[in-house]
Amino acid sequence: MGTAMMWAARVHAFGEPGQLVYEEVPRPAAGPGEVLVRVHAAGVNPPDWYARRGFANIPEAMRPVWPLPFTPGSDISGVIAGLGAGVTEWQVGDEVFGLVNFPGRASGYAEFTTSPAAHLARRPAALGHVEAAAVPMAGLTAYQFLVEHLRLTQGSTVLVNGAGGGVGHFAVQLAKAAGAAKVIGVASGRHEAFLKDLGADRFVDYTRAAVEDVVREVDVLIDTVGGPDGHRFLPVLRRGGSIAPVYLGEYHRERAAELGITVGGWQVRSSGEQLAELARLIDAGRLRVGIDSVFPLSAVAQAHTRAEQGHLQGKIVLRVVA
Repeated sequence: MGTAMMWAARVHAFGEPGQLVYEEVPRPAAGPGEVLVRVHAAGVNPPDWYARRGFANIPEAMRPVWPLPFTPGSDISGVIAGLGAGVTEWQVGDEVFGLVNFPGRASGYAEFTTSPAAHLARRPAALGHVEAAAVPMAGLTAYQFLVEHLRLTQGSTVLVNGAGGGVGHFAVQLAKAAGAAKVIGVASGRHEAFLKDLGADRFVDYTRAAVEDVVREVDVLIDTVGGPDGHRFLPVLRRGGSIAPVYLGEYHRERAAELGITVGGWQVRSSGEQLAELARLIDAGRLRVGIDSVFPLSAVAQAHTRAEQGHLQGKIVLRVVA
C-alpha cells in the first residue's frame, strides 16, 4: 500500500505570505495519547504569521528554533479520525475543537493533524466548524488572563484595548460573564456597534480621543495591542490596578510599580478542560464568536495578507472541508 496523502499549507522559507505553499504531503498518524483529527476548519492567529516570518518581531536571543518546512496552525475544529494508544476519552467520529500543542509546534493548516487528547474539547453544539475554529487561542487567552491569572472580581472596571479583534472581543464578553460592573472597549469607530452588541458598557474610538485623556479608575487593562507606547495607559488605572499585555509592550514597569500598578506577563496554553468551559458558555448563549473573514485552505496566503493588515472584527478562519 502507498503512503496516504493529504493537502496542507507549508512554509519552506521564512518571509511574506507567498512563502505559504499549498501542497500534498504525507498524512500523519496518531502516537500514544494522541488522536488523529480530520480538520474541517483552522483558525488564523498572530503566532502563525510570526512563525512564517521566522519570529523576526522577537529579539533574536528569544526566538524559537523553527525547522523548515513546517505547517502552521494551532486552532482546529474537526472530527476524530483515529485514536493513538491509550486514548479512551474520545471515539472516532467525535466532533472536537482545540488549541493544539501551544506553545509549541502544531500543524493545523492541513486536512489531517494529530493532537494530544487532553488538548481537545467537544465542539459546541451552537457552532459550526468554522466558528468553532475561531475560538481556541483567542478564547483561552481571554479566559486564562481574566479568570486564572487576574482572578477578576465582581464589580471591577475592565478596559479592553483592541477590543474588536480576536482576543479583544472575547475579553469583553468574558469580563461581563465574570461579573465586571463596567467594560470599556477601545477600537476604531467601525467596531462600535459590534462591541456594544457584545456587552461593552462604554466605547472609546481611539481615532477620535486618546484613551488616557478620557478614562480613569480602571481596575484591569487587557491590552491586545502592546508596542512601545503601552505606558500611555498608566494614568487610566487606579492604584492597585493591573495591566495584562497580550503582546510585547513597553509599560514603564518601574513607574507602574510606583503607582501601585502591576504588569503581568503570561502565555496562553492548551487546555481541553478550559475549552469545555468556553463551550458551555457558548451553548448557553453567553459567549459569541466574531468572524472577520473565511478563506479556503488553498487561499492561505490571502488569509495571512488580510490578517497582517489588522483592524479585524473577530477572527480569520481557513475552511478546510468545503
